[in-house]
Amino acid sequence: MSLDTVIAETRKAVTDDAASAQLVFGAHGTLVGVTEVDIRTGAHTFTVDEPPALGGGDRAANPVQYALAALGSCQAITYRFWAEQLGIPFDTLSVRVEGDLDIRGFFGFDDAVRPGFSAIRVHVTVDGPEPAESYQRLAVAVDEHCPVLDLFSNPVPVTRTTERAG
Repeated sequence: MSLDTVIAETRKAVTDDAASAQLVFGAHGTLVGVTEVDIRTGAHTFTVDEPPALGGGDRAANPVQYALAALGSCQAITYRFWAEQLGIPFDTLSVRVEGDLDIRGFFGFDDAVRPGFSAIRVHVTVDGPEPAESYQRLAVAVDEHCPVLDLFSNPVPVTRTTERAG
């Protein structure tokens, strides 16, 4: 099925029934080592770990690397969707994401330092037949519609519960 067909069929389904636009995504993690976590998201599984400098075995990317990967991959996918919708073709697209993190916040060494990123930079390289202005218009549409960029850019209410197993 083409991306154009997916967009058209989704638009019709959501127009016919707005409730069909509501999705729930989830992930379940189990700590299996000092810092190693097995993650299941539906039918997919992957591992998260920390580098030795943070007490881990470096068996996989760490959580903040996955967060940056989520942002970069979401940007790339959103470019593909919006290029289709705006009729702006491109030949190649790559995304590089960098984030600045001060570990004093994570370790609690300085409560004035936040534990998360203090800055994130998204570098998109696009090549294709269109003039630069078209790719700038595409970039604006992507920034307005990228779900993970929205997650990084705007506060999201988070609730947490803690239960005792057993």
